[in-house]
Amino acid sequence: MNNYNEIRRASKKIRVGQLYIGGDAPLTVQSMTTARGYEGIYAQMKALQEAGCDIVRMTVPDMDNVRILARLKESDIVMPIVADIHFDYRMAVEAAYAGADKIRINPGNIGSPERIKAVVDACRQKNIAIRVGVNSGSLEKKQLEKYGGVTPEALCDSALENVRILENFDFDRIVLAVKSSSPYKMAAANRLIAERCSYPLHLGVTEAGTVRLGETKGAAGIGGLLLCGIGDTLRVSLTADPVKEVECGKRILEALGFGKGKLELVSCPTCGRTMVDIIGIAEEFERRMANVNLRKPVKVAIMGCVVNGPGEAADADVGIAGGKGEAVLFRKGKILSKLPEKNLVDRLVEEVLNIQEEN
Repeated sequence: MNNYNEIRRASKKIRVGQLYIGGDAPLTVQSMTTARGYEGIYAQMKALQEAGCDIVRMTVPDMDNVRILARLKESDIVMPIVADIHFDYRMAVEAAYAGADKIRINPGNIGSPERIKAVVDACRQKNIAIRVGVNSGSLEKKQLEKYGGVTPEALCDSALENVRILENFDFDRIVLAVKSSSPYKMAAANRLIAERCSYPLHLGVTEAGTVRLGETKGAAGIGGLLLCGIGDTLRVSLTADPVKEVECGKRILEALGFGKGKLELVSCPTCGRTMVDIIGIAEEFERRMANVNLRKPVKVAIMGCVVNGPGEAADADVGIAGGKGEAVLFRKGKILSKLPEKNLVDRLVEEVLNIQEEN
């Protein structure tokens, strides 16, 4: 896996529950509950926690949900919980005192300076962060008129103006989230913001669609920024079960080499030279390894032929390169032996486990 901190934009390190966002803290994956009532929200949070979600958000529109939040904080949900607030500053204050680990607001929608100050005072007293959320649908009229519509510049200006509202109350425990349904606008806005402030950035393409389209949009927008070192936490917004958002987020991080997993698999797309079932072998190997708990990272290559196999995958810890009904097994580019096709997956799994035992 790659070290994200080697390319990462310098940002403030903000505590959220038992985790941190920004600075040198690991990248985190977030999601949001969609259920109502304590039992439904708890069940979703439990499933998200088991799926590896790092931070979860829930909407808190009224006192019933404030009480649900308080109960959740007394349960076995250990993920930090973010209270999502729209318009009613009182719910933000109550959620802070109920145990929320972070409050999500758009300060411009909260109302008078006195109301914003009440939220800031509550968060300061409870030592929790505020996530400033801005998206295409929340742009102020003056930004829309100034820039002629929803543009990256308009999103950037709106976000920084909302940040200044909090800074005027001497509050800087801020996480900034600027989103759009357009991967281009989201990415461009975040690049502008990254140059103008040091707050940690929450990345996401909002209203991205179902799993297939949403993951693709998320990979384009979120992935492009992360490869530039921009971003500290992320959510892949999907019209789907929230667990799918976590799975997609983790897949994106794994594909970029910034994930927490220890297995890196490279496999070729095959061509006319391929004489073994590389597609079936790769899928079977991935399935077999899905529930294996690795203690240290390992890179595995599954290549279609010996023309490019050992050479292109010379840095793989172990790999195979296909022949006619057989394949060569290699480690770090050095060929060890030939194997019949039917034994390839068994031997690959065996070699991976052997590597785990080596010093």
